[in-house]
Amino acid sequence: MILISKTYWAGVPFDFRQPPRDAGVESLVLRADDFRQCRALYWTPAGKPAPRVAVVCMHPRVDFTHHYSIPRLVLAGIGVLAANTRSPNNDTDTVHEEIILDVAACVRYLREKRGVDKVVLLGNSGGGSLSAFYQAQARLPPEERLASTPAGHPTRLAQARMSPADGMIYISAHRGQGKVLLDCIDASVVDERDPFATDPALDMYAEDNGFLPPPAWCEYDPEFVARYREAQRARVRRLDATARELLADAANAAERAAQPGFEDLAFEEQRRVLVHKVFEPVMVIYRTMANLHYVDRHLDPSSRDYGSLLSERPDLMNMKLLGFSRMCTPRAWLSTWSGLSSNADLVENLGHIVEPTLVVNAGRDREIYPEADARPIFEAVVAEDRTFYSFDAARHYFEPEPGEKVAPDVESLMDVVVPWIKERFA
Repeated sequence: MILISKTYWAGVPFDFRQPPRDAGVESLVLRADDFRQCRALYWTPAGKPAPRVAVVCMHPRVDFTHHYSIPRLVLAGIGVLAANTRSPNNDTDTVHEEIILDVAACVRYLREKRGVDKVVLLGNSGGGSLSAFYQAQARLPPEERLASTPAGHPTRLAQARMSPADGMIYISAHRGQGKVLLDCIDASVVDERDPFATDPALDMYAEDNGFLPPPAWCEYDPEFVARYREAQRARVRRLDATARELLADAANAAERAAQPGFEDLAFEEQRRVLVHKVFEPVMVIYRTMANLHYVDRHLDPSSRDYGSLLSERPDLMNMKLLGFSRMCTPRAWLSTWSGLSSNADLVENLGHIVEPTLVVNAGRDREIYPEADARPIFEAVVAEDRTFYSFDAARHYFEPEPGEKVAPDVESLMDVVVPWIKERFA
């Protein structure tokens, strides 16, 4: 049995199907203001003047260096800096207050090293909340930027060189990784150490609660839906508390190590304190593929297919390693994956961004929904120049049917994106 979604069988669906024509590409290593490095590919039209308009395409953890938008953007004379953050393909310790410094490094490189006049941030999927978080902080005076992470650790944002972008594009963007997890974490888990210890009355995959054999669509009772959603929030609150307890243990040890007379203690006592000070625990979050929307299309109706972004059998994939936030440090949990604590909240940050904004929805998206996501995201945009498009037949990454060599939905999407950029910034 193959549990992973068939759209992944021929490779990742967010890569382009054919490489850009007449394009040059440079491999770059960029340095952020906290001295961390990130890698990028800079795609430009070959044999033409250096682009004066460029797009930054990034995701918190997914490798977008061959993103499907690149060929058409380059063909239109637009440069594309397709970059990884410092956490490519692994967000075990991803702190958003740190990785927006990687976005800053990309914007700064384009302006200072490549002579780009106009920079547009293209946020696809989780890249949307990342780029909006960056833009909202970049627009603030340095002294007003966030001074600490949700874990209580100091940030470098006040000292960072953060130049706001000139335009924002959100394609199949969700409200934030924490908001996604808040909706798909399994509410039935009662013991984080034992994934099989559950409350049967809160198991969405139990027939007694309305689940039907896949791929039959379910229709859950409204009372169950309300209880389930509140239990999801309660589980996230418990995980938040666990994360903070783990962080407090290290903080208490650091405080004791800094007290006068610590060096006079016996070596073993010093070492016991220092071990707690430097210890970096990892939280294991079981069962994170349990959104009611996966199997009940009556909730937030759309033309989506059965299942999740990652699997047509979410009831089984819920027990596998593949999934959101399966392992993370306490600081990464609070900054990235907690829907109650993370600052990478797209709806919240949109209220601080006035640059021209394009929001694009994919009607067949199995992780982002019309009423839960697309509508509140667009309604949160305060920019006077704002545009919304919905492609009712498109999937999350505008990918074609499995095995197809071309992606017609990508072409339709870029027929909107390219003119939108050129009309405003060319």
